[in-house]
Amino acid sequence: MLAAVDHVQLAAPAGSEGALRVYYVDVLGMVEIPKPPVLAARGGCWFGAGAVQLHLGVEEDFRPAKKAHPGLRVTGIEAYAARLKSLGASVTWDEDLPGYRRFYSEDPVGNRLEFLEPEV
Repeated sequence: MLAAVDHVQLAAPAGSEGALRVYYVDVLGMVEIPKPPVLAARGGCWFGAGAVQLHLGVEEDFRPAKKAHPGLRVTGIEAYAARLKSLGASVTWDEDLPGYRRFYSEDPVGNRLEFLEPEV
């Protein structure tokens, strides 16, 4: 029986960890989660915020996820979008999901991320 999503893994090119840390920690407000040494040797990095975990793993023939993406629930979506935009991240609003405010952004290596908040 499934109980929860433990984490979502996205791919990244080798050597992109510094740019990923800036985006996921400084822009999105997540914290870096230390990887176990055997996994850290492979490169990449892990990030968390509350119950959300995103793992970025190095992929040799990297291509960013342009359609597939994690959907991340946020509170105060307008302020959160303004924060991302003020820190240089892309923010593209989408009004096509009834009952939600949502926007998309891309991490520094081109992976798509969706941010959404239920309308009250």
